[in-house]
Amino acid sequence: MSSRIFQSVILQMKDATQRLIGVADPDGMVVASSDLSIIGTNIGFVPVIADETGDKIFKDAGRTYRTLGTAASEDYSVFAEGEDDLARTICMMAVIAINEAGVYFEENHDKRTFVKNIISENILPGDIYVRAKELHFASDVMRGVLVVRHSAPIDISAVELIQEIFPDKQHDFVISVSDTDIALIKELPPSGDQKYLYKMAEMIDQKLESELALRTLIGIGTPARQLRELADRYKEALVSIEVGRVFDADKAIISYESLGIGRLIYQLPTTLCEMFLLEVFKKNPIEALDHETLFTIDKFFENSLNVSETSRKLFVHRNTLVYRLEKIKKITGLDLREFDHAIIFKVALMVKKYLVSQETKF
Repeated sequence: MSSRIFQSVILQMKDATQRLIGVADPDGMVVASSDLSIIGTNIGFVPVIADETGDKIFKDAGRTYRTLGTAASEDYSVFAEGEDDLARTICMMAVIAINEAGVYFEENHDKRTFVKNIISENILPGDIYVRAKELHFASDVMRGVLVVRHSAPIDISAVELIQEIFPDKQHDFVISVSDTDIALIKELPPSGDQKYLYKMAEMIDQKLESELALRTLIGIGTPARQLRELADRYKEALVSIEVGRVFDADKAIISYESLGIGRLIYQLPTTLCEMFLLEVFKKNPIEALDHETLFTIDKFFENSLNVSETSRKLFVHRNTLVYRLEKIKKITGLDLREFDHAIIFKVALMVKKYLVSQETKF
């Protein structure tokens, strides 16, 4: 926390207390005081101990001390002249005032908090450019948005590791948005594109796995050209993870631009998906196809509906594959050798996979 915040609060309390008040750092150095002459001097500390109420408050040499107790300034202490109840009250009031001022300062003067508010949509669109101007924050720079997700709560060391990879805190922002998600907002060079973002994601994935043994999913949104686009690009990165988890479960990095038809299916209501499957599989439900048949279908699609190539990859005779395709046609009414039928079947398989994923979520 900035010493300017400490001094501002102390000076505002000076006239109301009529007592010496100040703030000292972990080494006992005075960083703010109602008596300006002692700023920069060392007042000497005794070990911090909790009193009977659990407060980190103590008395020494005619002064009362209380630690600030925030993550940013845990070891800083407020002190007031005297060892009586009034000195204790003054310390407690100063701690409250300083912590509140710190929160206000962070929200209004910290670029990282500003970016977090944009992607979380905690700031009105009309206020974005006003705040950007106040913070001297470039609004028309191209930026990439990545979301790193782990299935279990992510330790702070993961955030710190990503911050080490992108140390420029004025232009690149590593934000812990939830127990499992870390967002990276990275300023891009003029040549920055989807490939550039993918390489960044690979670097993060490799670092987290090699140094912290973390296996993560990384979603990549399309580049944002304006500040107001960051929230949408953040949503794209989240969608990339959700859709990729369903349709590309074997991939650790998923780009929004590569989602294809899976992105459309993911946005459909489940009732509409169920109706679609009923319309496609009028003769028999998709469950009528056994595992071997479904595997054959996957290979047939992988080889661009080429019978000869598919039979070679499956190590079966061409006539055997033709027989299997005829069997599929008989069961479903769809001939996968016809392009239109193949498209319908492919979409139906994806819809079914989506429905299964939704059932397992609840």
